[in-house]
Amino acid sequence: MPALNHLGNVLDEVSDAVDDVNVLKGKLWNEESEPVATKDKNSFRQYDSACERVKAFYKEQHEKQTVAFNIKARVDFKSRKRARMSIWQAMEMLNTLVDDSDPDVSGIFEGFVIHCLPASQTSLSQIDHLLQTAEAIRRDGKPEWMQVTGLIHDLGKLLYFFGSEGQWDVVGDTFVVGCAFSDKNIYPETFVGNPDNYDAVYSTKCGIYEAHCGLDNVMLSWGHDERIGSWHREGAYTHLTNAKDVRALEAVRAFNPYDLYSKCDEPVNAEKLRPYYENLIAKFFPPELDW
Repeated sequence: MPALNHLGNVLDEVSDAVDDVNVLKGKLWNEESEPVATKDKNSFRQYDSACERVKAFYKEQHEKQTVAFNIKARVDFKSRKRARMSIWQAMEMLNTLVDDSDPDVSGIFEGFVIHCLPASQTSLSQIDHLLQTAEAIRRDGKPEWMQVTGLIHDLGKLLYFFGSEGQWDVVGDTFVVGCAFSDKNIYPETFVGNPDNYDAVYSTKCGIYEAHCGLDNVMLSWGHDERIGSWHREGAYTHLTNAKDVRALEAVRAFNPYDLYSKCDEPVNAEKLRPYYENLIAKFFPPELDW
């Protein structure tokens, strides 16, 4: 019996240790990081003071992202093959893009300078941003799946190189099409030029959708990002969300600060970090992917 009691005590200790690990794992991905928490968020995403490049981008995006265009874009996407390459090759290809929608990036690349942003904002490249995001997540001890998410989160911008009509159908904050445009979107006044704004159905609150149908069942403006900024920042489109979206919102809000507030002008050493991230990529992806 003493042996059984000893075994029972050992099992209890193991069980308690497992519980402790599970609690820790549950906290890892959604705890706010100290660097992110202490960063001056007022120096990022300042659209009111953004340059004309950013404002012109959103005006064009808001005018051209119609239901008709979005249906066509989805059909076109599914009907053609674009490229086959590794994740790292995709990152290197993306590195030639300067995102016109980003008010935090000055666009200083290869000797070409766009003088339109405060000195406090950054001139980092796309690969710098991906690695800075992943490294911030890694430094905070977040799990590997979250690190690799940070690494690949902008790779959808590769659409720009494969038949896009411009940057307006690739980058920028997304929004729901097929219902009334939210006044919580960036520059909401620019939707006045979108013909869907005057459609008898598309201009109503729910439009072509049912209330609380879930964001999986709505059509977002076509581009690289299916994360609605005005939803997780301002509470827009809650009349379309369901219980699954409420659960997902916590994850989106946990990830978002790493995307926005990890940016700084100090470049990362991509070649030094490459072995770690290529090993990480190999845990989640095959050597090459169809894009």
